[in-house]
Amino acid sequence: MLEKFPNDVNYVIKHFPLSSHRFAHQGAMAALAAGKQGRFWEFHSRLLDNHTKVSDQKLSEIAADLGLNMDQFNQDRRSASGRQLIREDVDNGKKIGVRGTPSVFMNGKRINNISALPELIKRELAK
Repeated sequence: MLEKFPNDVNYVIKHFPLSSHRFAHQGAMAALAAGKQGRFWEFHSRLLDNHTKVSDQKLSEIAADLGLNMDQFNQDRRSASGRQLIREDVDNGKKIGVRGTPSVFMNGKRINNISALPELIKRELAK
């Protein structure tokens, strides 16, 4: 969507690690840690590409492949501020009815049919 509407769409990710995914919380923490080094989106993309293989080793491997400062990455992925941000995201998600991932919202409204998103964006922009 960002490529189609680069000046009109703001894409925001909120973390909602599911307890049914063993490494979801660690993955979210690692993505935040990568973000502190300016590599959130690359890390996030690689994490999604490897979602069936996530482990502590895989998280470190992705970080190393991205050239992150590993000492800083390992420190940041255990930070209290990262845990607090994720806790706030989960609390916010629960308040608006998120039960699973991915969940997509546009201007506060849940979008159930993601394939309709481009048309919905066009309609919103026309208002």
